[in-house]
Amino acid sequence: MPSERTANPAEHILIVGGGYVGMYTALRLQRKLRGELRRGEVVITVIDPQSYMTYQPFLPEAAAGNVEPRHVVVPLRKVLDRCRVLNGSVTRIEHAARRVTVRPAGTKTAGVPERHVGYDRLVVALGSISRTLPVPGLADCGIGFKTVEEAIFLRNHVLHQLDIAASNPDDKDVRRRALTFVFVGAGFAGVEAMAELEDMSRDACRWYPSIDPDELRWMMVEATDRILPEVGPEMGRWTAEALRARGIEVRLNTLLKSAENRRIVLSDGEEFEAGTLVWTAGVKPHPVVGASDLPLDDKGRIKTTTELTVEGVENAYAAGDNAAVPDIAGDAEFTAPNAQHAVRQAKRLGDNIVADLRGKPRKPYAHRYAGSVASLGLRKGVANVYGIKLKGFPAWFMHRTYHLSRMPTVNRKLRITMDWTLAFFFRREIVSLGELESPRYEFELAAGRHQDV
Repeated sequence: MPSERTANPAEHILIVGGGYVGMYTALRLQRKLRGELRRGEVVITVIDPQSYMTYQPFLPEAAAGNVEPRHVVVPLRKVLDRCRVLNGSVTRIEHAARRVTVRPAGTKTAGVPERHVGYDRLVVALGSISRTLPVPGLADCGIGFKTVEEAIFLRNHVLHQLDIAASNPDDKDVRRRALTFVFVGAGFAGVEAMAELEDMSRDACRWYPSIDPDELRWMMVEATDRILPEVGPEMGRWTAEALRARGIEVRLNTLLKSAENRRIVLSDGEEFEAGTLVWTAGVKPHPVVGASDLPLDDKGRIKTTTELTVEGVENAYAAGDNAAVPDIAGDAEFTAPNAQHAVRQAKRLGDNIVADLRGKPRKPYAHRYAGSVASLGLRKGVANVYGIKLKGFPAWFMHRTYHLSRMPTVNRKLRITMDWTLAFFFRREIVSLGELESPRYEFELAAGRHQDV
């Protein structure tokens, strides 16, 4: 297995992961170490399977057609112009040997060797993946909501379900299945995605004369007794009632027992078919974290100090969802796995690495959680910020304003603002591009691979 390392004796900082923590840490480092990078004294490498960072808080709006999907992603090579960007998947971290094992992009075929990438300092910013359960049928028909690809798929899929229903006016079973949408997990991702897509589908019904909006069945399934715990009990109850007022079913203290062949079975005994099943019931640390020699806690997160260094290990750092970062400014034991902490941790992490390189003392990460804002569809929202509770349009406006201010690069800020401006004058696009799932179909048809028309 070939090994790769910088060609000069420069200090090599390797950042594993190009999400919030990875990109913002690299951005901070290339700003603070401009002279060292120019002189070749430091080299920064970022490894991620994708060539872009996704700003996840805007995924629901991208799925609903309020924002162009390309505008919620930031190209790593353009932003990190002083760093090396390597597209590939890290399969193993061996900090004792100061190396990681990488499967480069485009080498999934058998026989293509992985390679080692060496480093002097390591930043683990792999983030998290969806936490699934062994529910029969879930892996076959469910989909998550953490990536821009999933957001695009869900938009096309929901609109395609309307196409199916409209094209089968006499088949009640087909129509009922197509127009039933189930979301499991009532945290931010689930509530925002469902609310935006329900809003979009109801708006789209004006172009489907044969579909009564009341035929649409949207259901939120939550295992606990509340939704949106981040905004507090009172605002969570208000959100549940607001969703129910729109005809959305909110099932609390309910589990998904089975989804085989798209037949949904709930713990309360109800059974029905659904054309759409979205799983947003929590996250867990990236599995590669477990395939490392770094210390982990009982939840599979890397143990870190308040200074964002890996506990008991030299020249290793971690932050974000894959790290158990002590919360010295809040009431919890560890910081919450959200974008607010990730972005701020990345800046402190970058500064601490610079301090280590220059022989200066590190500073602890201390940030009191400001609160939460959530969008519930166009001009609808809920917020609890520093104890101030907002509903409806003010909360929705705060949600957009806050996240626009956190969106990286002026380019992306302007493009998203233009998308919102156009939305004031024109209705949403309701074109389903489901053919994106099989782009070679037409060519294969022309080549005689398919006989149907």
